[in-house]
Amino acid sequence: MKALLLASLAAALTAPPHPADPPLPAMTRHAHSSGVWSFEAPASWAVREFPGTPSRHEAAGDGQIARFVYTAGEAGFDSMHVACMLERLRPEQETSPRIRYEYDFLSGKVGDYQILDSAFEVSYDEAVDGSRDWRQRNVTLVGKGHTLCVILHAPLKLWKKSKPARALQEAVLRGVQLP
Repeated sequence: MKALLLASLAAALTAPPHPADPPLPAMTRHAHSSGVWSFEAPASWAVREFPGTPSRHEAAGDGQIARFVYTAGEAGFDSMHVACMLERLRPEQETSPRIRYEYDFLSGKVGDYQILDSAFEVSYDEAVDGSRDWRQRNVTLVGKGHTLCVILHAPLKLWKKSKPARALQEAVLRGVQLP
C-alpha cells in the first residue's frame, strides 16, 4: 500500500510514462531516521540530513535537488504547504519577489492523505549551481498522523529542455513511501 500511495498521487497529477521515455537511472531507497517514511533517489545523488534538523533531508544530483520536510502529526494543511513553498535554495532576501506560478494549490485526496501541489519559477540574485532561474514544485501530504512536504527543484532551462530531468523528478516523487 505504501508504494502505491505516491504512485497514485503522481499518476493523478501527471501524465503516465510514455514507452519512448528515457530509462531512469538505478534508484536507491533512503529511510528517514524515524523509520516512518522513506524515499528513492538515483544512486549517484548525494543524500544528507540538515545538521540539527532531523526533519529535513535533501537529495541532489544531475543538476536537481529534492528536499523533504517531515513533521510527526498532522500539521495545518494549507499552512504547512505555504511554509514548504518558502523552502528555497537561498534565503528570501536573495530571491526575487516575483514568483511566476505554473499552477497553485491543486488539491485532492490519495488514500488517507490530503494533498496540495504547487509549481512555480523562482529567480535568485546569485546563481545556484550555475543557474539563477529555477522551477520549484511542492507536494504536501497530510494524514494518518504524518505531514510530509516533497520539494523538487530544477534549473528552469533544464526543466524546460530535458525530458529525462522531468521524468527523474516524477520518479523521486513516486518513490516516497508513508505508512
